[in-house]
Amino acid sequence: MLSKTTMAPATRAIDAPRRAFIRRTYFTLAGAILAFAGVMALLLNISGIHQIAQTMINGWNWLLVMGAFTIVAVGADKLARSNAGTGVQLAGLGLFVVIEAVIFIPLMVAATSFGDPGVIKTAGLVTIATVCGLSTFTFMTGADFSWLLGILVVGFFVASGLIVASILFGFSLGVLFMGAMVLLAASALLYQTSAMMYQWNTDQHIAAALGLFSSVMLMFYYILMILMSRD
Repeated sequence: MLSKTTMAPATRAIDAPRRAFIRRTYFTLAGAILAFAGVMALLLNISGIHQIAQTMINGWNWLLVMGAFTIVAVGADKLARSNAGTGVQLAGLGLFVVIEAVIFIPLMVAATSFGDPGVIKTAGLVTIATVCGLSTFTFMTGADFSWLLGILVVGFFVASGLIVASILFGFSLGVLFMGAMVLLAASALLYQTSAMMYQWNTDQHIAAALGLFSSVMLMFYYILMILMSRD
């Protein structure tokens, strides 16, 4: 059992500039999530979106989509981390939001067309609850999860390899893989949250928000997949 001393909010020991940085980061994260919802709504109302979604996942096309997503994501992250000014950093975050929405198209089309009408809302609520719980734990304990970086790098490489193999050889990864991806996303969220407390410079709230946004979206994606697999 954790002692009262261990559970004392670590944020009390954080100086004012760091607290302001954390607030700006979460404000920016909230804006990115709202922007994602808006872009997603626009994309789902495009004429022929069902055909677009089918084309994206047809054959090996999904490999091309994933490859393009990775390249653009790296570029967006570099813009968000750059010293070129807030405008350029926000452009990087905005670009990342758009490509996240694009990669979600096939899943969202399936969820809105063939799944339980409330499955997206349920997945969103589960994701928010999980994110709030993990973030609160990190801030309350003051834990430094920087040691997770190596595990995350290996985990993402293994996951990417399995996804590529499943596309090339036509096998299903199943619910266990989806659950493992949720755990990987949770680990990434712990890492990103502790990085806000100990690693990021206080003028890098946009880049920090992009990292959190990426983790939240990864978790939401696979929670939604798990819920849809139960239909």
